[in-house]
Formats: sequence, C-alpha cells, structure tokens
Amino acid sequence: MKLTYCIWIIQQLMAYGPMTFAQLSKRWLEDNVADGKVLQRSSFNRHRDTILNMFGIIIDCEELTYRYYISNPSALQDDSIERWLFSTLTVHGVLTDGASVKERVVLENVPAGEEYLDTIIQSMKTNHRLHMGYKKFGKEGYVKTVCPYALKLFHQRWYMLARNDEDQMRVYAFDRMHGVRLTDEDFVMPEDFSAQAYFAEYFGVLTDRTPMTHVVVRAHRWTPDYLRTLPLHHSQRELKRDTADGVAHTDDTGQDEQCNYTDFSFDIRPTADFLGQLLSHGDGIEVLEPLELRQKMREMIASSLKRYE
Repeated sequence: MKLTYCIWIIQQLMAYGPMTFAQLSKRWLEDNVADGKVLQRSSFNRHRDTILNMFGIIIDCEELTYRYYISNPSALQDDSIERWLFSTLTVHGVLTDGASVKERVVLENVPAGEEYLDTIIQSMKTNHRLHMGYKKFGKEGYVKTVCPYALKLFHQRWYMLARNDEDQMRVYAFDRMHGVRLTDEDFVMPEDFSAQAYFAEYFGVLTDRTPMTHVVVRAHRWTPDYLRTLPLHHSQRELKRDTADGVAHTDDTGQDEQCNYTDFSFDIRPTADFLGQLLSHGDGIEVLEPLELRQKMREMIASSLKRYE
C-alpha cells in the first residue's frame, strides 16, 4: 500500500474539510494520484485503517451527509512521532515529485550517530539493555549499560533518554556514542511512562531540576511573529501588545504590523537550552520576569561582550 495515497487523503480532508466519497474520488482522478486508476471504496477503507494505525488519525463518516472527515485533528498538532512521521513523509513525497528541482532545495544535515538509530529502536522494542561507549565533549570517555526509554530530535541532533546503572535518568547524544550494541539483559519498562510528559516542563533536552518558573518575556519588532508562528513551548501565552498608537492590545485582536512589542509568558523550567534559545533572538527578546532570571540573562550577555573587548 502506497503511503502517498494515505498522505493525499489526509491532506484533502485537512484542506477542504468533510468530503463525500464521490468528491474524494473526483479529486483523486483530477490529481492523477494513481496514474489514472479509479479510487475503489474497498481501497479507501484500507487506506483509512493504515492512516489510523500509522498516524493515529481517525477518519469518520457523518451519518446524514455521508461525508468523511478527520474526527481528531489534534492528533497532528502536538510533538508526537505520528506528527513528525506525517510531516517527514509529506516532505519526502513532495521532493520526490519535484526531483527535477532537487539541486535548488537545501536541507539541514543531521550530525553523526544515525547509524545507531536502528539498534536503539530495537532495544526499545524488545526492552533489552544497551551497551555503549560514550564521550562527552572535553571529558574522558566511559562505557555504560543503559535502559533506553525515549528518543528526541532537537536542533538537528538525536538524543536518547535512558536509565543508567545508578538508576538515574540521563540524556545521551547520538554523536557522542560509539560501539553501541544490544545485550541479552532485559529491563522492565514502566507502564505509566510518557516521553511527552517527561519533557513537558522543558525546552530542549536538558532536564536538570531547575525550578518551575513563570517567565515573562518582551518580544520586540518582528520577533513576536516568530513566536506566534513557531511557539517555543506548549505553555506559551500572549499577554499583551503595544502598538504604534500607544494602545495595548490583547491576543484577541488581529496582527498589527506596527507593533512595538508583545509580551509572552511561559510556565517552564528555564534550563540552559531555553535561555540559549532566547539569546538566539538577540535584542529581539527581553526577559522581564522573574527578576533573578532577568539578572542571569544580563550576566550571560555581559560575559559574551567580554569576548569582544
């Protein structure tokens, strides 16, 4: 079964809303999805099953209108692997169709370590411990046996969350691993463990015990639009915006091209990953609260300035 067919069905329902089988079939032929072959209802139902199993997307049918629709659109609105897989396969399909312009498409490279992905996935599927060598930047290397719990892709690098022999949860970067292999030792994976919940209070992969904090930042000039279109964290909330007319607008209003600044709040553990992301926006981001975090940002900026003296 071609995944491109499943992707096409999802995209149609996302773009045009509920559609009857006849409407889908008509667009199927117009888009030449299967080289002119008609969409059979039995094939469509198989595609629906595949879509559910692979992406967790439920395609239901309205009883009165017989229109098909996605009944759980939120399935593609979080950081789940189903969303990532759907996005990746969609891009893959588009680039395959656009092979003639491949030299005009520039992608980001993922550093070394991908060769261990299959072994680590196998370890997670079978709940077998993983034996590996590991060397942090600027540190001595060592050998570890760990229990892989989850994987995370962050800033072009793969990371593994695992429990070590000291019963501690640690994050390991793929590009610092070597000699990764499966062992015959098994481990018990907690039934209530959720990777989404584990990382929910953080930005990035650093998961130290930095206290939960209510952070308020002020985004200047065009930076608010960057935060609106790609929120830094699921807790991000827009508080107010100050426009050229001097009136503070709430997030209930439309976009304002002459906005002086907009305040956003986050309920997060502000680790180095989060602070580094704020700093990456330069003078477009200013931390307002809490005061101790604002002072910490001042110190980090001052330390950077010393490099240029």
